[in-house]
Amino acid sequence: MKAALVLIAGAVLSPWALAQEREQEPEDQPARYVLGVSMAVKPEYDGARTYETRFRPLWAMQLGRWRLSTSGGSALLGFGREGAGPGASRQLLERGPWRLGVALRFDNGRSSGDASTTRGLPDVRRTLRARFSASYSLSPDLSLTGAVSQDLLGRRGGLTGGLDLGWRFYRSPTLEWSAGAGISGANALNMRSYFGVPASVADSVGKPAYEPGAGLREMHAGVGFTRPLGKHWFVFGSAGVTRLLGPAADSPLTERRDGASAALGLAWRNL
Repeated sequence: MKAALVLIAGAVLSPWALAQEREQEPEDQPARYVLGVSMAVKPEYDGARTYETRFRPLWAMQLGRWRLSTSGGSALLGFGREGAGPGASRQLLERGPWRLGVALRFDNGRSSGDASTTRGLPDVRRTLRARFSASYSLSPDLSLTGAVSQDLLGRRGGLTGGLDLGWRFYRSPTLEWSAGAGISGANALNMRSYFGVPASVADSVGKPAYEPGAGLREMHAGVGFTRPLGKHWFVFGSAGVTRLLGPAADSPLTERRDGASAALGLAWRNL
């Protein structure tokens, strides 16, 4: 039912927003794209004590109001503060300080074998998610974004939502610094998929049965930088902290409520 409501909302909003903005649609605008790679250090999963290091490719492309990107790629093209997420996205409305957007992306879910703590728990299958976002620019460098994301295929991904404040606090021709903070929550289905322990497997995994309800999931904060190395090349990095809240913090799978992450990368941008 919720997935259907998301699709209906998109069908209703899209034609209206496109009609409102038709005259402002960019014409003959060249495609913008960025390609890069990053190294990230972060917990194995939200609440894990053990950390892992991963290398991953990053890319993003923008053509008019259409955007395609991997997770983390959108900010490298300069539209991360407009509420764009990973996957295929489009700005439905850009009027004054307001931005409304919609995106589709694949969610890889979770394999129980990803960490020793989750081994034996039911897998969370890969699924397709729809994300709606609304962003308000408090100033040219300060924006507030709210977003909701729904599993469209009914694979126990559930509904998540969040509110984030983004601030670009320093900008020069050779360096840019930004910061952000936010809070997120989820419905009961999402909480049970990622933080629950079904009674049917509790004994075999050595954890008490746990069936969380809907509630706050985490609060987070971080800083990031971008530094050009020439006309097209640049380095970027970030560091952040998180603290699990509510049902997520109370889960027997949560070894630590507080977590940290850091990333460093190199990328090439065509414009």
